[in-house]
Amino acid sequence: MRDTRIQKAMADQGLCSRRQAEQIILEDRVRLNGRPVSLGDKMDVRADVLTVDGQRVFFDKKKEYYYYMLNKPRGYITTSKDDRGRKTVLELMQDVPVRVYPVGRLDKDSEGLLLFTNDGNFANMLTHPSHQVSKLYRVTVRPTVTEEQLIALANGVYLDDGTKTLPAVVRVVTQEENRSVLEISIKEGKNRQVRRMCAAVGLEVARLRRNSIGSVKLGMLAPGKFRELKPSEVIALKSSASKTSRNKRKDTEAK
Repeated sequence: MRDTRIQKAMADQGLCSRRQAEQIILEDRVRLNGRPVSLGDKMDVRADVLTVDGQRVFFDKKKEYYYYMLNKPRGYITTSKDDRGRKTVLELMQDVPVRVYPVGRLDKDSEGLLLFTNDGNFANMLTHPSHQVSKLYRVTVRPTVTEEQLIALANGVYLDDGTKTLPAVVRVVTQEENRSVLEISIKEGKNRQVRRMCAAVGLEVARLRRNSIGSVKLGMLAPGKFRELKPSEVIALKSSASKTSRNKRKDTEAK
């Protein structure tokens, strides 16, 4: 019985996140029993033959899931491979005994906490907009931030594509001549969002580091190093995403 969406089956098997699977399907790289598939198509993981880029995907119902954190240095891009020969974050994860992929992304010039897993459902929980898991960034900006700019960032700003960000929590860490260090906590994951938020109010980002996702903190992990998440950290992240989603459903039902 075909009861599983193909992008979900791919994510559950740890090939990529669900969003990445959708993009791979749109790029016409996926075949089901030899035929091209479309978004929304379903499959029977017990009987159907699924191939990605000509390679068959074997579905293991007893799959073990792994969860890691990396302190991403600047200069690495968040992808599995790069046609232009740039350094990728997976080069830093070569000692991991299983194939994992990044949860969300940090751009090339950003650094800090980046999660990895082979659990597609976990990745989807943390990246889907409906779950709104908080992410804390330490951001050095130029010039010195003003009270008006702080208020605008906290209330939400219109980005360069016309969308408005959700309210954020913004705190000044240090204030110097022509330079400020801020902590910005957001619950969205738009592309280069913090940089674009700062640009929208006339601030240039000189340095950006993600310090935490939910209750999981980067801590003293050295740049370029990784470690496996503790079971308690995985549970806390799942709980945070589930709680936010439940609260949103209750709010919707109450209206």
